[in-house]
Amino acid sequence: MRHAISVLVDNEAGVLSRVVGLFSGRGFNIESLSVAPTMDPTKSKIVITTTGNDAVLEQIKKQLNKLINVIKVVDCTDKDYVEREMVIVKVRAEAETRAEVLRIADIFRAKVIDVSPASYTLSLTGDVRKLEGFIEILSPVGILDFIRTGTVVMEREMQGRRKL
Repeated sequence: MRHAISVLVDNEAGVLSRVVGLFSGRGFNIESLSVAPTMDPTKSKIVITTTGNDAVLEQIKKQLNKLINVIKVVDCTDKDYVEREMVIVKVRAEAETRAEVLRIADIFRAKVIDVSPASYTLSLTGDVRKLEGFIEILSPVGILDFIRTGTVVMEREMQGRRKL
């Protein structure tokens, strides 16, 4: 099962290396990794996506909590959360396929961020399934290159609670 783990850490040199080292040292695979400072510049949030059964995930969380600079570990899979990722795709866009590429971009609400005589570069933000569907639909046209960011997650507000 796929899990998104949010780890709040001290924003200090070497913390990311220790977190990643924990995964590699125990043979756990990291599918994606996203790191950025929080509103408090002394803290950073690391979002790690990985796969494993409940026993593996419990082991990962326990090991992360043992690291000195780790403040909080949350497996977002058990929570109500919003997840986003971004992909930038350079796709072949010859005269006969240009309209088709633009139609696909419009359907997925992707943005055209660069144009050349032979290609379009498109940007799309969404959940993992949306991005994978976008890439799958564009593949027959001819993907020249693409890159994805790591997953970012944020827990939703409690339902029934109104903001003032």
